[in-house]
Amino acid sequence: MEKIKDIRSAIRSRWGENRPICGDYDHSLAARCDNGTFVGTRSEGVLAFRGIPFACPPTGELRWKKTVQAPEGNGVFEALYNGRTPIQTEWETERASYYVQGEDCLYLNVWTGENTGTKKAVMVFFHGGSYGWGGTADPIYDGMNFAKAHPDIVLITAGYRVGLMGFVDFSSVPGGEAFPDAPNLGLWDQIEALKWVKRNAGAFGGDPDLVTIFGESAGGGSVSLLPGIPEARGLFRRVIAQSGSVALTFSKEECAPFTKRLIKESGAASMDDLMKLSEEDLMRINKKLNAYNNFPQRDGVLIPEDPYEPYRTGATSGVDMIIGTNADEANYWINEVGGILHYRFGAPIMFENSIRRLSRDDRERVDSFMDVKEGYSLWKISSFFTEVMFRLPAIRQSEEHAKNGGRCFMYYWKEKSGHKFLRACHAVELAYVFGNTNDTIYTGKPADPELSRTVQDMWVQFAKTGDPGTGGKSWPEYDSDDRWTMIFSKDPEAEKDPLPDEREILEPILEYRINGSYMDMSLNVPFVWKSLAKILVILLLIALIVFIAVK
Repeated sequence: MEKIKDIRSAIRSRWGENRPICGDYDHSLAARCDNGTFVGTRSEGVLAFRGIPFACPPTGELRWKKTVQAPEGNGVFEALYNGRTPIQTEWETERASYYVQGEDCLYLNVWTGENTGTKKAVMVFFHGGSYGWGGTADPIYDGMNFAKAHPDIVLITAGYRVGLMGFVDFSSVPGGEAFPDAPNLGLWDQIEALKWVKRNAGAFGGDPDLVTIFGESAGGGSVSLLPGIPEARGLFRRVIAQSGSVALTFSKEECAPFTKRLIKESGAASMDDLMKLSEEDLMRINKKLNAYNNFPQRDGVLIPEDPYEPYRTGATSGVDMIIGTNADEANYWINEVGGILHYRFGAPIMFENSIRRLSRDDRERVDSFMDVKEGYSLWKISSFFTEVMFRLPAIRQSEEHAKNGGRCFMYYWKEKSGHKFLRACHAVELAYVFGNTNDTIYTGKPADPELSRTVQDMWVQFAKTGDPGTGGKSWPEYDSDDRWTMIFSKDPEAEKDPLPDEREILEPILEYRINGSYMDMSLNVPFVWKSLAKILVILLLIALIVFIAVK
């Protein structure tokens, strides 16, 4: 507990409010944008601009409304501090949640080298957090080391609304028809951020026609969805999706329970009641909602009911893409649920909830998959979720993209975390990508600097040229024939079709859209009854032993 207090205090200490500048300022630290001039800082040859607004604050009448462009202006402002983190539950592994939170959260940060030569490639990162957590204030997303190693890149991290404020369906609430965009507001925020980048990248030496968007987890899902959204087309040329795909979405039915919980906890009877809630009320209600949140909704408008459709029809073919996953994605949740003991009980319950709607033939497929995998049943279950929620959706997305004329590069991350049980878990690559090698929250130990340099160089080379091969390492394009995949370990190398048996066995399971939703998870599953029976037997044996001893 003391450690968490220390982390929270350290994160909070970075808070500050950027103020207007009325007098003189250092013009060498200034960037003139269409909504004002922003004055940043210089350190080790890197210019940094923090907390630049890219949209109107989504407050007051704009609460739960589609993002509105920031008004043009001629003011001069400090760009010294990150903007607020979006409203969310505080969580140890989501360190941005310890920063100051608020509805007014649509800000971005920029890092770039001082050199002013040819127009630089621009890389825009969207954070993860299951669409319910996260923010740019998390230290792991700090762009200083990345920009120092690659001064010819403009690196941007952008915030967006999450959880209660970013992904909620009000169609069942009286008055909800006035809020049709609410199920996917976080995506609209991202689109508005990219429009701002398109208009203002030149102020930082960037090329607005050479933009790569990248993200991890929910961020990886976001940058996978954006190429299929007409309003986002033309705002970027390339995509890097880390541990996220179009599969990280919900149906309209899956979004409904969150709305019911919101109405129950708020006591609201209509949208008028919800709009009257104060920011403090929203934060209090969000604590009661705690771990519940929605993914983007497959509403048939912004996102098709079949999320792969834009890839299958070739609508995304003009975008180059890197997409990949980690070897043990699901192991990340061991620590998230409170440790291996909690995971030992929680994972089987989630597993049995996930497979109960499968056909008999498809349950046999799952049994066959379990037979292929080695080790304890718990690790087989983890592998199942890693495959059906992460790796196989990424493969499907890649196949459709490549089949319809898109250039795609696939990777598979095997370098392990030093944390016990986590292995090559979800998010373990972030420290490597950002060059923050001493940030051990996911790696458990300092990240290998050589592997970090290799990954960064590949990401940057891809952003510049569309070809991630670098340092004498060839990275062939992905297609459904050869399935070339870059394996990231101590010495990264490309290989053909890793884990083909697992892919072939479980590929049909993708049609069930298993996405990790737990809002309606039932305890009425065989694992629970078997566990209770075991406990009962143990208690009876203890009672028998006590009875004999007393006799």
